[in-house]
Amino acid sequence: MNLPAEFEEKMRRLLGNEMDAYLACYNEPRYYGLRVNTSKISAEEFRRICPFEITPIPWIENGFYYDGETVSPAKHPYYFAGLYYLQEPSAMTPASRLPIRPGDRVLDLCAAPGGKATELGARLKGEGLLAANDISSSRAKGLLKNIEVFGIGNVLVLSEEPGRLTQYFPEYFDKILIDAPCSGEGMFRKEHKMVKAWEEHGPEYFCNIQKSIILQAAQMLRPGGMLLYSTCTFDARENEQIISLLREQIPQFHILEIEPYEGFAFGMPQVLAHPDDEIKKTVRIFPHKMKGEGHYLALLKKGGAQGSSQDETCPARDASSRRSVKLPEALAEFFQEVSWEIDGRRLDIRGERVYYMPSSLPDVRGIRFLRTGLLLGGLKKNRFEPSQALAMCLRKSEYARCIDLTAEDARVFRYLKGETLDVEDMVHIKEKGWRLVCVDGFPLGWGKLSGGVLKNKYLPGWRLNG
Repeated sequence: MNLPAEFEEKMRRLLGNEMDAYLACYNEPRYYGLRVNTSKISAEEFRRICPFEITPIPWIENGFYYDGETVSPAKHPYYFAGLYYLQEPSAMTPASRLPIRPGDRVLDLCAAPGGKATELGARLKGEGLLAANDISSSRAKGLLKNIEVFGIGNVLVLSEEPGRLTQYFPEYFDKILIDAPCSGEGMFRKEHKMVKAWEEHGPEYFCNIQKSIILQAAQMLRPGGMLLYSTCTFDARENEQIISLLREQIPQFHILEIEPYEGFAFGMPQVLAHPDDEIKKTVRIFPHKMKGEGHYLALLKKGGAQGSSQDETCPARDASSRRSVKLPEALAEFFQEVSWEIDGRRLDIRGERVYYMPSSLPDVRGIRFLRTGLLLGGLKKNRFEPSQALAMCLRKSEYARCIDLTAEDARVFRYLKGETLDVEDMVHIKEKGWRLVCVDGFPLGWGKLSGGVLKNKYLPGWRLNG
């Protein structure tokens, strides 16, 4: 692989006698990874049922390598059930190193396509709020789909410039993750097209964007909150120098230790105009030291002494103070089959659409968003039609009427393609109505039963082609 001479010269200065080992890694195959959705299944249980060979990623609790040259996990029904997300191993690191507690208010500021947001949301366990933002509305649509596939309902999906968000969320979030847009030097081996992109827009272009983003994010973090900044590049202007700038302009930010792994390299104080030994607490990931691509991480706390905020009390997580909404008759009738307790104060009915809002949410009128809360479904002519998002949030045990197919059953793929199914052999009670279609006990979507035939209600935009 031909690397730009300017890039090679910079890396030689950065790595010294490790440069040959770094260059040699370009002759090695890339690594493929998947991250288990622990809100649906434990890593241990998934390993037991996984139909293809996987091996643990040692620094990621719920991460596994797979052979991307011989298997296609994105074509397996478990992928459509939201049991895992396909993600490059090093890219799993930022979300794994930001301490999340159920009940936290969490912002993923540059969230598309959703690899980090889905992990943050899974670790909230349905409590608190995940705000996932991407400035591109087209990318934000893909982000929303990935969040819904993962079954995350306590969500606010936004498509705004970070600067506008500061007006709505001043010192609001407990945790913020910034996986900043960058020059992508750490992805050269995985995606060769990144080399051409680097030649068109290098570190100098991106570092100005990163400075703006991190300073805006700092305004949205509560005192005592934690911010994790990451990039997939090696350039000091996009990494250590951004963290140094933040600390110079907002001195109450302290750098925290990141949970270690033997392959992590220290941040480099020598790349700063005024060396700061605290920068050593940040982490560099190099592909010649670990089985993954390149990354940089810095974990910071706003205000107070250095250390973890896990023993501190989060701001109150009171239920919405809005008046309680009476469940429409059709909705109440449907939820007789669901083992959830619906809080009327969290219902939001907009036209035909019914949403279940997070327990605590500020006024977001005037902001561009794709979703607030969980879309439960639609009210149409005195009937309720449940949404795909609701199906993905449910567990099989939480809905009274399910059709559970095995992954080997050809009807699974026919369902994912949108076809009508003959399920007479599986239905003991032939009463007409909604059925939650599952694969090996994990929901995929809805169908409507009539006799022994299941009319397909899998969301058209999600269906398999061919």
